[in-house]
Amino acid sequence: MAYTKNVLETVRMIEEEKLDIRTVTMGISLLDCADSDGERARKKIYDKITHLADQLVPQAERVSTEYGIDIVNKRISVTPISLVAGACSDSDYVEFAKTLDKAAAAVGVNFIGGFSALVPKGFTRADLTLINSIPEALAQTECVCSSVNIGSSKLGINMDAVQIMGEVIRETAQLTKDQDSLGCAKLVVFCNAVEDNPFMAGAFHGISQPDSVLHVGVSGPGVVKNAVARYPDASFGELAEVIKKTAFKITRAGQLVGTTVAQRLNVPFGILDLSLAPTPEIGDSVGRILESMGLEHTGGAGTTCALALLNDAVKKGGIMASSSVGGLSGAFIPVSEDEGMIEAAELGSLTLEKLEAMTCVCSVGLDMIAIPGSTPASTISGIIADEAAIGMVNNKTTAVRLIPVIGKELGERAEFGGLLGSAPVMKVNPSDCSQFVNRGGQIPAPIHSFKN
Repeated sequence: MAYTKNVLETVRMIEEEKLDIRTVTMGISLLDCADSDGERARKKIYDKITHLADQLVPQAERVSTEYGIDIVNKRISVTPISLVAGACSDSDYVEFAKTLDKAAAAVGVNFIGGFSALVPKGFTRADLTLINSIPEALAQTECVCSSVNIGSSKLGINMDAVQIMGEVIRETAQLTKDQDSLGCAKLVVFCNAVEDNPFMAGAFHGISQPDSVLHVGVSGPGVVKNAVARYPDASFGELAEVIKKTAFKITRAGQLVGTTVAQRLNVPFGILDLSLAPTPEIGDSVGRILESMGLEHTGGAGTTCALALLNDAVKKGGIMASSSVGGLSGAFIPVSEDEGMIEAAELGSLTLEKLEAMTCVCSVGLDMIAIPGSTPASTISGIIADEAAIGMVNNKTTAVRLIPVIGKELGERAEFGGLLGSAPVMKVNPSDCSQFVNRGGQIPAPIHSFKN
């Protein structure tokens, strides 16, 4: 009887509450593709990706059909390209990005991540070359995603990198202004980036990972929202239990699909990221979950507390369901990808400052936020620095994916399309922080980083 009830609940989650597998992401190591000749290195990269990921999309679609659960995205993450391309003497790495894009198209995936650099305590020549190549690379490719890790709790924050990334984001926005600066939607700046994140745009294949691996990202905001809405009078302790049990069921579904796809591809199963990743569709919103707890609008008083409860309960439920939970796992708050967040921003309830407070307790940080195209690079760098400080001091992953929409100002709307959605251009504090940002150097790691 209990088994039948669980089966019926899962069917309802899939058919009525928008439960899906948001992504299966194959991680591929490219360390053995390094070569002193850039052209040879790129050929090795293309050959390895197309060989290992040749069956990723067909097998994922077959499993999706067999189990009756949608796998929305099929993606690839690779070793940070700065670690691979550094063996050659190329003056820029745009051609490496084009190679990744070509390989992604050949195997039919939605995105490929790993045009990345890890610079929390300084730069190599290859790191700087990659970072300077980001604007052109994202403007000239379709599927490539880029990320730069500029800090960590163990090493502190590279403020030179913070300053540079503000300029890189501005240049990327300018080069893709005919698409509402879409290139910036494929660029993430991290503190404490993780090596096994299956979600774009920040996914890359860490150097401690195997040669190839399959990660899964599960999403179920609609399922959690409906579960919360069924208990309008529950206490917070009871509500946490409801969310934990729901996250448990979502995780079990993801574990089944992920391990099956990995087995058929003959690669190890890596991690299951159970982040609540919203979409622009009605009913698939993290913001609506928070409002179901009793908030009039997301962003109002109580929002950060509600998000903390949600994030914690999701993690606890997932860890009960699988020994392979990893990645980021919690709740994402990307404004453009969440119809509830979009409405709250348009009403003025959700501001950039409130979003920053919410990032202290969510899975990542300031995500998919459209800001005025006239925003100075130094202000973007200041926002990055604030988020990195939150991540460094609290020993958590934080990230910034800001989109300065060239030609648009406060109150206008940016359109990105598909899962990236659309977003109102939000107000940015106009106070000048350029003198602070331009100091450069290294912000030391916090005292609690010394644990040996």
